[in-house]
Amino acid sequence: MRIGVISDTHLVKPTEALYRVNKDIFADVSLVLHAGDLTRLAILEAFSDKEVIAVAGNMDRSDVTARLATKEIIDIDGFRIGLIHGWGSPKGLEDKIIDSFQGVHAIVYGHTHTASNHMKNGVLMFNPGAFSGTLLLGRNRSVGILTLNNGIKGTIIKI
Repeated sequence: MRIGVISDTHLVKPTEALYRVNKDIFADVSLVLHAGDLTRLAILEAFSDKEVIAVAGNMDRSDVTARLATKEIIDIDGFRIGLIHGWGSPKGLEDKIIDSFQGVHAIVYGHTHTASNHMKNGVLMFNPGAFSGTLLLGRNRSVGILTLNNGIKGTIIKI
């Protein structure tokens, strides 16, 4: 199974580039995880042909935070995946996040606008980076794919 992972879209409405990610990069995924900072619920329309699980981030409007939880645990194909945005300083963020979940195989998060894909204390820590790119210049835009089979593997994809 393949899962599309996106975070930090920071959009008012879906853009052509967001629709392209869904059509091209996420073409064969069964599920899309959005790790927060959608800013508007309308962003999820870009993935209307797929199941989507999203969490609220620190930059989301009140209508988003009223509808979406700040943390989810997804049980799928024998794997448990934690989904969260993150908060505060990027320094030490993974330590704070990992303490928020128990018994998960992977934690998907956002907030830092920096892609990350590594094991920590036996848990895959996966940040797809930011669809919107780096905070200052909008560079290094990326999304991710999680592949579930004999294990769980993450791949970062530059866009």
